[in-house]
Amino acid sequence: MAPTLTIAGHEYTPAALRNWDERAAPADLSEHARYALEFSREWLGASDRFVVRTSGSTGEPKAIELSRRQMEASAVATGKALGLRAGMQALVCLPTRYIAGRMMLVRGFVLQLAMTLVDPAADPLAALPPSARFDFTAVVPMQLQTLLDGSARYRTVLDAMRAVLVGGAPVSAALERAVQRVQAPIYHTYGMTETATHVALRRLNGPAASETFTPLPGVELAQDARGCLAIRGPMSDGRWLQTNDLVELRDDGTFVWCGRWDNVINSGGVKVHVEQVERAIERWLLEQSLPGQEPGRFFVAGLPDDRLGQRVSLIVEGAAWPKEMEQQLRAALAEQLDRYELPRRIIYVPDFVTTPTGKIDRSRTLERVTP
Repeated sequence: MAPTLTIAGHEYTPAALRNWDERAAPADLSEHARYALEFSREWLGASDRFVVRTSGSTGEPKAIELSRRQMEASAVATGKALGLRAGMQALVCLPTRYIAGRMMLVRGFVLQLAMTLVDPAADPLAALPPSARFDFTAVVPMQLQTLLDGSARYRTVLDAMRAVLVGGAPVSAALERAVQRVQAPIYHTYGMTETATHVALRRLNGPAASETFTPLPGVELAQDARGCLAIRGPMSDGRWLQTNDLVELRDDGTFVWCGRWDNVINSGGVKVHVEQVERAIERWLLEQSLPGQEPGRFFVAGLPDDRLGQRVSLIVEGAAWPKEMEQQLRAALAEQLDRYELPRRIIYVPDFVTTPTGKIDRSRTLERVTP
């Protein structure tokens, strides 16, 4: 069975994709669709090396070169892990300019799936007919939240899927709680552009839900002296790839992601792990929110301080909280965190700056903060 790619109701076969000519494309073809068609033509051609750009969420955007072998290995391992078979329906709703969207196309071609492409949007089903059904998709947390908040039809579409991947940003405690009512298996991904997306999956819902990530077949794990994860497997072209992700390796070969080594605040000589503080804040906000309501966006950062070097600060998107709410948060955190971990300031920013893939761009957002 040959893979297919449907865009705006038009089905492209592999032969049509190989011969696609941009000059003959419809004038109203979206930029996203053009990227998808250009990459599909390149993939189905003779190219053996592919250049993709990182989104810049953990640093400056950069170009990464991946081999066909790496990308094919990732697709095959994902297919085995999720039980995907030829002829299954796949929804491609992530930006095909970046690795997450491109690897959805690669999975479709390698595993011979019937793919439907839609422009990236918070609501990936909005432009599709009510009868649309899929076996497999990959989304970012915002898209998954939209589907969960949508109509009964959206729940039907979700429940009928064989597998849903969610990644590209942290999965909040609120979202993890909300997916428990979904019948389809939902997996949180761990990976990066350099490994052609994920190298490990964590089941979020159902009886197999877990706090640990399980590596894909053929992936080896290790830790350096800092406790940061190192990865080797076919997705890294057989080379050890050192990350800055602090992890807890378990005896069964799985791991718990603890945070970024380079996301540490040095406050008065005490190292404060940002993710630990953020998790405590998120838990408290979740307790205060109404059922079905997800807390707004925030993050913790270290701002310059003449005495401490850096002071722990909470950056909140949107309108200022009431003073009473700020006091209640500080009181709750004081029971869970050391005093050096407590946010000394709460700063409000009207809108966070985001990367092209929708992640919070912390560095650029902090440029809007008054010292």
